[in-house]
Amino acid sequence: MSSPSKRRDMDLMKLMMSDYKVEMIDDGMQEFFVEFHGPKDSPYEDGVWKIRVELPDGYPYKSPSIGFVNKIYHPNVDEVSGSVCLDVINQTWSPMFDLVNVFEVFLPQLLLYPNASDPLNDDAAALMMQDSAAYEQRVKEYCQKYAKAEDVGATQEEESSSEEEELSEEDYSSSDDDDDDDDAIAGQPDP
Repeated sequence: MSSPSKRRDMDLMKLMMSDYKVEMIDDGMQEFFVEFHGPKDSPYEDGVWKIRVELPDGYPYKSPSIGFVNKIYHPNVDEVSGSVCLDVINQTWSPMFDLVNVFEVFLPQLLLYPNASDPLNDDAAALMMQDSAAYEQRVKEYCQKYAKAEDVGATQEEESSSEEEELSEEDYSSSDDDDDDDDAIAGQPDP
């Protein structure tokens, strides 16, 4: 039997070689983003989400942690954190499954068959049970507002760091005009 780390590496490579876009976080192979498209013939059909995947040390014997980075309106997904109801994956997870199964089976099934009786988003669950047409309309509005292809481009960290770089470059270029002050001592030494 192969070791869990070899299995993790093999599953990740299989996912990267599939049709999914995978973006690694840092240098490790335990955290990454995957671009996920909503299933056809569903209110989520036009949506594109960035999914954060964290593989526990015990993977594949323990299920991966899955979360939506951009917003989605769904009873079993926390609207603020993007966390997916753990029972959905944990109850059916087996080491026989791999990461491709998460994106080809688990997430499409989650979106196609929401479970309003075990919600993380009470508002979505209530609307789904009371008025399914209004629920589907809200899902489509969220897809249009938060789940377009351009919404999965850069992570929030990358966006904020690029803004900081732009700011520091501007600060640097404006300080070039003050070449005379470069040799001045910034402050007095401590006594």
